[in-house]
Order: sequence, then C-alpha cells, then structure tokens
Amino acid sequence: MGVLDGKTIVFGVTGGIAAYKSCEAVSRLKKLGATVCVIMTKNATEFVAPMTFETLSNQPCVVDTFARPERWEVEHVSLAKRADLFVIAPATANIMAKLAHGIADDMLSTTCLATRAPMLIAPAMNTGMWENVATQENLKILQARGMHFVGPEGGYLACGDVGAGRMSEPAQIVERCVQLLTAARDMQDLRVLVTAGPTCENIDPVRFITNRSSGKMGYALAEAALRRGAQVTLVTGPVSLTPPQGAQVEPVRTTEDLLQRMLALAPEQDIVIQAAAPADYRAQQIAPQKLKKQGDGALTLTFVPTPDVAKAVGEGKRDGQILVGFAAETETAVENARKKLDSKHLDMIVANDVTQPGAGFDVDTNIATIITHQQAESLPIMTKKALADEILTRALALRG
Repeated sequence: MGVLDGKTIVFGVTGGIAAYKSCEAVSRLKKLGATVCVIMTKNATEFVAPMTFETLSNQPCVVDTFARPERWEVEHVSLAKRADLFVIAPATANIMAKLAHGIADDMLSTTCLATRAPMLIAPAMNTGMWENVATQENLKILQARGMHFVGPEGGYLACGDVGAGRMSEPAQIVERCVQLLTAARDMQDLRVLVTAGPTCENIDPVRFITNRSSGKMGYALAEAALRRGAQVTLVTGPVSLTPPQGAQVEPVRTTEDLLQRMLALAPEQDIVIQAAAPADYRAQQIAPQKLKKQGDGALTLTFVPTPDVAKAVGEGKRDGQILVGFAAETETAVENARKKLDSKHLDMIVANDVTQPGAGFDVDTNIATIITHQQAESLPIMTKKALADEILTRALALRG
C-alpha cells in the first residue's frame, strides 16, 4: 500500500530545461501509489519526449488540446475533475502569467482554469525573469488565491546565472505533494470563526487611522481550517488578500462593526480565533468635512477607546467553546499576553514581538509563543501557513 493510493495527480510540465527533473518526480509519485496524468506544453516536448512520461506514469501524456481522445469525453474537463492535486513543475514565467490572468490557450492552461483541485507550483526560470516585477506581481496574485509554491531555490542556473530561479529537487516536490494530499481532516464539521486584518476608524471623510495588519495570519488560519474539514467563517477587515474558497466571508471596517459581527456569530462557533488587529482608539468626533491645514498651526485630535471585542466575546463564552487570541507586542510580549489570556477569558493566546526580523506585519513568516493556562511554548520562525496548523492542532487538543 502506497501513501498516495487512490489519489490522482495531474502533473503539468512546461518548457524549461528543468523538465528533465520532472521525470523523477513523476516516477516517485507513481511509486507512492498515485495515478499521475501528465500534461505537457508543446515547448516542454522540446526538452523531454512525451513517451518518457507515458512510460514512467503508465498513463497517456496529453499535449494537444484538439487531439482525438481514446474515449469520448472532453479531456481537459475530465482531467480537471479527476485531479486531487494539480502540480506544475517546472512552472515558467509564462505559465504563471497565464494562471494569474486567466489565459487558456493550450491544453495545460485550459485544464488549470477548469480545475478546482489545490495547485502546487514549482517555478523555474532565469534569475532576472524571476525577479522581474511582473513575475513577482503574478506570484502575489497566485499566492493570494491560495495556490501553493515550492521553491525556487538559489544557486547556479543552467543559463550561467547565479541566483534564485532553480527548480526545487524532485524529492522536495514529492514531499510537498504528500503533505497536501494527506492533510489531516481532524476538524470535520467543526464550526470555526477566524478574524483577520485591521479595522479603520474615520477622522474625517478622507482620513482614518488604522494599523499595519496585512491579514495574512488570519487568512492562513482560515485556509488551514478549511483544509482540515472545518466550516469556516472569516470576519475580515480591509485587506488586499483573496479569501480562501469555501469560507463564509463577513467584511467589516470599524471596530464597532467587528464587535457587532462577533456578538452575532461567535456564540454558534466551536472555535473562535481572533487574529484581527482592531484599532484601540477612534476619534471622539468625526469631522463632517475634510480637515484643512491651518497655516503652521498644530492639529489636536481627541481619541477615545474602541470596544474591547475579545473581552466581549470572552464574556459570552459558552461551555465547550475554545477561544484563541493574539497579542502583537513590541516589548515583554509573553507577560503582556498572559494578562490578556486572563482578562479576556481566553483558552490560548499567540504572542509575538513584531519588532523581531521575520515576525509581525506584512511578512509571510512569524515567530510566536503559544500560551495556555498550563504552559508557554516558544516556536521557531516559520511561515504563517505552518504556524496556522500549529495553532489549530493546539486548539483541538484543548477541546479534549
């Protein structure tokens, strides 16, 4: 019995010198029990013959959108529906651009557009192409849509350059496939509410105060909970991220908006994770017109506290419900987090010092200490997606 028995992987190969590495990746996946269906672009066939992949996978290798199929079915739709996972390795700058902008002009890009399977992309290209602003913008688009990436690695490239752009090794790609396909479904039918992002408090019709929260941690938590089988409600402040498919999305803007949505939604949830960063203060008076600069004179504004959302949710906590909070601090993070753990009736709190490199706002990594009433555990730097799973696993353990 292989670890991937019963799983179907559609494996896309595009036109790059790293295509030869994909032969090993397909072979490894087949040995783990997966059914591997390879789609090649015409450019990819200049590097590796389709027969190579057919021999390794024991499946037809598809290249031409208009080739007559062996059995009557619309092949790109059939493959899209069969896929448990869609892999593209190597993924050129060209295919990343097509995916980002919905272009479907060959068999691979057409099937990608039709599938609802999770997608794993292994980029491979010249360093200049990888670092080009267009490629980086496309990368952000695809990441925001929930696509998974492995690599690229740094090193000596076939073109002679030294830098980022080398495709990850087959073993790394296969390991990531196994992780994605064997994720635990240990939150099946649990109701999980996650908050994410900042809130905004108006000063006048054109100005507001907010904070630097990007929403990445909350969105990673929502995505991970969905992957593990939960029914997810995502209450989100204004961010530039695309919500994970399958979540019930509840947009909010102000801290008062957040409070009202949480009071309405939280009582029905099994786990509530408050990763949002609501503003602590708002203007006492919102100016009805734009505040004008008055020469060189100073402008004085009076701010008053906003509602304490976490405390309000905690006061309404029901038996069996798990409440998780976050504490983004700039000093004595653990001590400050312990105070919030008690005062807001939380079961667990995730503390991080946002002044540390690799932690905090606008980055894809975090450095956290997870604190319960029994213990505090400091975790090493990791991606926010990896931290999301750590948080969910510990929240589940608290349910007993």
